[in-house]
Amino acid sequence: MKFVLFRTNRPKKFSYRPRYFNPEKEAMERRKAELGVEQELTENEVLRARMTSRWRQKNPEAFGNKYQRMSFIVYGTVILGGIYLIFFTDFIANILYAFGLIK
Repeated sequence: MKFVLFRTNRPKKFSYRPRYFNPEKEAMERRKAELGVEQELTENEVLRARMTSRWRQKNPEAFGNKYQRMSFIVYGTVILGGIYLIFFTDFIANILYAFGLIK
């Protein structure tokens, strides 16, 4: 017979069921909601899907990647400005003269 001074309880069991998210199924349900076929979504989600589809139809360029175009413009300006400073001005010569590398 064992003598136990402090008794510890067994760990409590719990059941955990992970949820599975299928993005293809969600996209299919949203598309069905836009078309009005078999509505499995709530009324708010259906309304949101319709508003989004109408907005995309009216403004297709609004959903393009405008940051990519803007970064292209900025990088292009910097590169062309650097080429202009190096080849068409005496900017580099003035800097080298200021540091005493040429006289």
